[in-house]
Amino acid sequence: MKNKGMIPRLKSIGESGRRSQVFNQNVKITQLGKCGRIEEAARIFNQMPHRNTVTYNSMISVYAKNGRISDARNLFDKMPRKNLVSWNTMIAGYLHGDKVDKARELFDKMTQRDDFTWTLMITCYMRNGDVEKARVLFDLLPEKKKNRACWNAMIAGYAKNGCFGDARKLFDEMEDKSIVSWNSMLAGYTHNGEMSLGLRFFEEMDERDVVSWNLMVDGFVEAGDLDSAWKFFRRTPDPNIVSKVTMLCGFSRNGRITEARRLFDEMEDKNVVSWNAMIAAYVQQCQIDEAIWLFTQMPEKNAVSWTTIINGYVRVGKLHEAEQVLNKMPYKNVGAQTAMISGYIQNRRMDEARQIFEKIGTPDVVCWNTMIAGYAHCGRVDEALNLLKRMPQKNIASWNNMIFGYAQTGQMDKAVAVFEEMGEKNLVSWNTLISGFTQNGLFTNALTTFLLMVQDGKKPDQSTFVSGLCSCANLAALEIGNQLHQIVVKSGYANDLFVSNALISMYAKCGRILSAEYVFKYIDSVDVISWNSLISGYASNGNVEKTVKIFQEMTVKGVKPDEVTFIGVLSAYSHSGFVDEGLNLFRSMTEEHLMEPVAEHYACMVCLLGRAGRLEEAFQMVREMKIKPTAGIWGALLYACRVYGNLEIGRVAAEKLSKLEPHKSSNYVLLSNLNAEAGRWDEVESTRILMTDRGAEKQPGWSWI
Repeated sequence: MKNKGMIPRLKSIGESGRRSQVFNQNVKITQLGKCGRIEEAARIFNQMPHRNTVTYNSMISVYAKNGRISDARNLFDKMPRKNLVSWNTMIAGYLHGDKVDKARELFDKMTQRDDFTWTLMITCYMRNGDVEKARVLFDLLPEKKKNRACWNAMIAGYAKNGCFGDARKLFDEMEDKSIVSWNSMLAGYTHNGEMSLGLRFFEEMDERDVVSWNLMVDGFVEAGDLDSAWKFFRRTPDPNIVSKVTMLCGFSRNGRITEARRLFDEMEDKNVVSWNAMIAAYVQQCQIDEAIWLFTQMPEKNAVSWTTIINGYVRVGKLHEAEQVLNKMPYKNVGAQTAMISGYIQNRRMDEARQIFEKIGTPDVVCWNTMIAGYAHCGRVDEALNLLKRMPQKNIASWNNMIFGYAQTGQMDKAVAVFEEMGEKNLVSWNTLISGFTQNGLFTNALTTFLLMVQDGKKPDQSTFVSGLCSCANLAALEIGNQLHQIVVKSGYANDLFVSNALISMYAKCGRILSAEYVFKYIDSVDVISWNSLISGYASNGNVEKTVKIFQEMTVKGVKPDEVTFIGVLSAYSHSGFVDEGLNLFRSMTEEHLMEPVAEHYACMVCLLGRAGRLEEAFQMVREMKIKPTAGIWGALLYACRVYGNLEIGRVAAEKLSKLEPHKSSNYVLLSNLNAEAGRWDEVESTRILMTDRGAEKQPGWSWI
């Protein structure tokens, strides 16, 4: 009899143990998902002999929160039994991935909905900017079923989308306001940078909690007003860890590292976020030793901690140390691996970057784009394209990287093909294409694309204007440049330094040097590029006195000249025949400014000496150069030999040029004319035969008209 009674007890114990095991595995799946360890979570799920509805819901949530929406939906469809939580979890997954239409499709199929379902769907629409659809859904709810969560979701959504009037009207209509309602309205102001409205609303609040104070602190931090943020922080009645971390992050991001460290040291209740914020502050300032010391002192580290340190080492170029940290990491995280990949890419070590990439089980979209961008920047466009084809979910950044890669390698036809193939285009897409045309000398195409972009409804930014003005400068298209200048002023970019420098260069190259100087005078804070643009402008317009005067003003004001500065001034001396002044400046550049001359400097000097008939000195300078002479240098020497009839040096220059530019007809013509003037008609004929043999036939001229 006793044995018979034991059987149901044993079954009960076995069932209890099984439930306990399933519960523990469900918890493990959730924890792995939070760490981004999706494959490990999936492996546990697939190996479980017994699964319940919670198991499926946990795995669906893991997939959805890590961007694998299709895997989440496949699992959802395979579920033997779905409960309300299952439907809500899947809708939340679509919300996380901004798949609003898919979420609504599920919502419409539901036979039962709770308050959370309605709130989720309203939040989904609001998050995607579909304010009217959210309102329609809200109005479908009977008044009795409109709970606080739905009201708060609507208020927060209106405020987040900048509809402050609608948000405030709904807020005033709400009868049963809670502190969450007040904070939802306040968050709308502070998260949108409307701090004056936020401050006024904060003063109106019937009650406040620590969240209210934190919203104000965070709002001022995001607005860059750290002094006001600090005042609010000090006034907070009972600041919690969020208050302190918010203020700490504000100091850290703005480079006020001393204040950040003081606050950090005062914190008794440090959490992992506060440690990470302080470490990130030191990394941002490249104080890697201090960051490492804090890292070693951390009582608990998470994926962000490891990734931040790897980023720090990468930032200061210590890739070996970054590798060691990655290898010590207790579990591999896509963010940390991507940081290491980025370090290799910055040092053009693409093969090592690829090795890490291939070891990642499921790279996220950032990791894919990092690799594609790396190949594109290194000119390995075919490999970038192969990765793009393998990429499961492409975004705009993926296509933009390919446009950039083709533009970098001069394959603008393929860049255009990618641009036309991609569906949605953003401002970066247009700018990358326009910049590609400009960099490859296709200035008319750049301006045409600029016009198409505006017609498409995209508003130009500083990058667009710089490319457009650069194209105008190279085409000497003054009228279009003037029109662009007017658009610049209307668009609010007149004070942008990069745009102003492009305007100076455009006007100077179009021969409107006074307009260039006018733009220069009204720049709030000029940089060396501003000075260089003006110097080059006067030099190209033949005004050597003004060029030198501006150069002297530049040095008096403490602006350090660079290579381009000296090219501009030497060019002015060269065209005006100021030989001694040019030699003195060249000597000053090397001896006083400790600057190694580049090919352009030598070309200016050869041109300067050559024009003055000092061919032996010019030839001697070329022979004693520390760098390999370019075609420009030999060309300048050959031209001078042609002017002064120096056949001996001219032959040497022509021979060097024929090796560097075998198909350029003008070099052979110069040598032929030099021989003709010396009466060496046999040499003339042999030069013309050589020109024909090497395919350097003289091409007919083309005019813009």
